[in-house]
Amino acid sequence: MTIDKKKEGNRLVLAVSGRLDTMTAPELENVIKDNMDGVEELILDFKDLEYISSAGLRVVLGARKAMGDKGSFSVRNLCSDVREIFDITGFSDIITIE
Repeated sequence: MTIDKKKEGNRLVLAVSGRLDTMTAPELENVIKDNMDGVEELILDFKDLEYISSAGLRVVLGARKAMGDKGSFSVRNLCSDVREIFDITGFSDIITIE
């Protein structure tokens, strides 16, 4: 997994590629935690994400909760396999997907 971080003002975009699973989820979780100061808009760009496990979903949910009332949170560019996981688990109903 690779994470490309772009912070512009109060907007943080994390482009995640590869596999977000038990082995890699803690890395994304740490990047999110370490870069939340002043963030009012958090975007996870999954354009090049091939797979997400329950551990990855937990990190996505944690990021949404971390934003809380501070601002907006969204996930964008889901491939069909990852989108299906979001749909089956109900994440599509609670996460803004662009």
